[in-house]
Amino acid sequence: MVALIPALRAFARTFCPDPSDADDLVQETLMKGIANIRQFQPGTRLKSWLFTIMRNTFYTRAKLRKREAPGGADCVSSLPTAEATQEWTIRGTEIEVAINALPSQQREVLILIGVLGISYEESARICNCAIGTIKSRLNRARSTLLELLGETSPRTAIEAFTPMVRPLQASAAA
Repeated sequence: MVALIPALRAFARTFCPDPSDADDLVQETLMKGIANIRQFQPGTRLKSWLFTIMRNTFYTRAKLRKREAPGGADCVSSLPTAEATQEWTIRGTEIEVAINALPSQQREVLILIGVLGISYEESARICNCAIGTIKSRLNRARSTLLELLGETSPRTAIEAFTPMVRPLQASAAA
């Protein structure tokens, strides 16, 4: 379990943008995993089992918060800020904001597959749905992300921040 803590933290950040909330989620997941280790089935992946516990824990917490929340408005002071020292820093912030704006199911699949490198099959087990659903959510997440970033394709999203090197045209030299 200890070796899986970095992956659990990364997955928790898909649910909780605040690092302390993400660490709390990881801690609760590990406590539940240890308390219920007898339910783990040998021959299956411990990582998937813990990711499923984390996902279920997060959704349970979200339901409780929704019922107990006194107000729904977010405070402006809690919004993340970034120093605009370089174009990539700005772009990174734009991407983070766009990812956080995705619906939770799309964001979850995008992080599982795109960031953590988990297979479609493994992601389907973690999310408790069909592989086709995972592929659909990933496709929608990618499309929505490009739309939120104001890009037309993944290539233009990268090229906009990469220095252009133009080859000499053969016809121009003639």
